[in-house]
Amino acid sequence: MGKAESISDFYKRIGSPAGATGRVIYDKQNQRQDLGHLNVYKRSDFYCKTYSPYNRRDFYKISLIIGEGMLYYADKGIRIDKPALLFSNPTIPYAWEAASAQQEGYFVLFDHQFADRTHRNEGIMESPLFKIGGDPIYFVTPQQVDFLCDIFAKMQVELASEYIHKYEVLRNYVNLIIHEALKSKPADSYFQHTNASSRIVALFIELLERQFPIDSPDHVLKLKTAGDYALNLSVHANHLNRVVKEITGKTTTEHIADRIVKEAKALLVHTNWNVSEIAYSLGFEYPAYFNNFFKKQTLQTPRSFRGVVV
Repeated sequence: MGKAESISDFYKRIGSPAGATGRVIYDKQNQRQDLGHLNVYKRSDFYCKTYSPYNRRDFYKISLIIGEGMLYYADKGIRIDKPALLFSNPTIPYAWEAASAQQEGYFVLFDHQFADRTHRNEGIMESPLFKIGGDPIYFVTPQQVDFLCDIFAKMQVELASEYIHKYEVLRNYVNLIIHEALKSKPADSYFQHTNASSRIVALFIELLERQFPIDSPDHVLKLKTAGDYALNLSVHANHLNRVVKEITGKTTTEHIADRIVKEAKALLVHTNWNVSEIAYSLGFEYPAYFNNFFKKQTLQTPRSFRGVVV
């Protein structure tokens, strides 16, 4: 699995209708202030009638799905047989397989900058809808469909307007959609789909590699344990450990330790950071913990390894 698909990549893959520029949006009152990127489309204008590849995307997406199909993510699958809202976050790859010729509805996509400004008090990833391990699918009633279609249509009109504060209005519309979903009950009819184990292992390995390289002493490793990775992949830690061991012959913890040691060696050889800085950047609270870990893995202390290599 390669790098995450960017918004620019997305436009290239699906084709850009009028208005899909992929450029960053700036407020006219302050040309230096980056407000982020947002676009809104009808699903019927794009690829939604066939198959959307299993891919991780470097942006957020809210879809109002009107049409039948199968949604796959992490080790789960769910049949969409009535109107639903899907909240896609940049961490977990999704795939969509249409099951009916008629595919209607809308989708809005936006980047991290827009998301951060939409949720000023807390990160959008802490929202129950986008939160890791949360529920991304919410089935909606016919009345809600009418309300939501109206909101998406108004967003399209607002996006095309010349109103100087239109992005504040668009943020309010995004929040209206989020709150409408929160009124609904999350879907609970998920199932395990074929090749789930190999897919989860591939996702784990890719997520592990994305934590590196560490390029600054202030860059602290975020995912440190098997539980951290399981949470980010929306699977139970025991399930992740089992499938990783079955397929690779090594435990999740062993993979994580091996990758941290590899990075530690690179930092010891190629940077002038002191051992305390390296320990902190790799997620160790105290240098002594890092020293013990490194010696257990390599039979050398960090300082002795640096001295031998140099």
